[in-house]
Amino acid sequence: MSRPAGRVLTLLELLQSGGTRTVAELADRLGVDGRTVRRYVDHLLDLDVPVESVRGRYGGYRLAPGYRLPPLMLSDDEALAVLLGLVAGRRAGLTTGHTASETASAKIRRVLPAHLAHRLGTLLDSLAFTERPGEYAAPDAGILLTLADAVRHRRPVSLRYTDREGRRTERTLHAYGIVAHSGRWYVTGTDPGIGEDRTLRLDRIADARALPGTFEEPAGPDPAERVLSGFATAAYRHEVTLRIQGTVEQIRAHLPAAVARLTEHEPVADEDRADDDRADERWLRVDLRAERLDWLPPVLAALDRPFVIERPEELRHLVVALADRLASHATAPAGDASAS
Repeated sequence: MSRPAGRVLTLLELLQSGGTRTVAELADRLGVDGRTVRRYVDHLLDLDVPVESVRGRYGGYRLAPGYRLPPLMLSDDEALAVLLGLVAGRRAGLTTGHTASETASAKIRRVLPAHLAHRLGTLLDSLAFTERPGEYAAPDAGILLTLADAVRHRRPVSLRYTDREGRRTERTLHAYGIVAHSGRWYVTGTDPGIGEDRTLRLDRIADARALPGTFEEPAGPDPAERVLSGFATAAYRHEVTLRIQGTVEQIRAHLPAAVARLTEHEPVADEDRADDDRADERWLRVDLRAERLDWLPPVLAALDRPFVIERPEELRHLVVALADRLASHATAPAGDASAS
């Protein structure tokens, strides 16, 4: 827990002990100045803790009469699930802000029974991760809730949006769903002005307002599938078309739906089947778009299935260059530094 968050909780504990505490007393106990005490009080007010300001010679701060945080009745497993969920959500970009996750975790730990809070605190303090937390732009909580309400009640919403080129627009959206993908939040729906599907990043929405009326969601893919297909068909520098012989599962293991579209090209002829293990294999057309091509040859090598490159020609050269490079490494005498 960060030092400011810990001091805010210490301030709450001091106020919960009863009576009115002067600013000077609180500043001394917390090791800060009076201005910082007032800022910490504002934090508590933002968390809906009813702190009252008492004026006069012996004034200061106190909690509203009768207010006290209740004990949180969670089992060990439940408390661990909640706290680990907050930690994982913050690292994966699935919360509406680092501060909200931190203060929620601090509030839960504050009202847990002492023995359980100590045990869970020990675990969280000793927990290490193999990957660094993602640096994600969190969506505004108010916008997220407005969109969720619009999705639930099928109401149009008016949005102020900034696209990836920095252009600011106002648009209306018939929102079908909210999707979390790879640390970012998206809303997907139809823009009735142009009659086309749109997938928008929530962190690029500056304002969202519900509009009168309702709409009917058309039949088709669910929101998650809409988002993934939108990624696969987005405008990029290179358009790639491949034919790969294999099963859908084999190809999707290396080229997921967010990257590529698969369509059946032609079935494998019976004489080409080596054994029954290949009964589900067939030639599939793979279409994808990419800003760079250098990552594709290693993916195709790892896939280890027969493939044909229909376009672009540049990708053929990159695959051949990778094959030559691998062959030179594999045939080089042991200890021959010139091969590397």
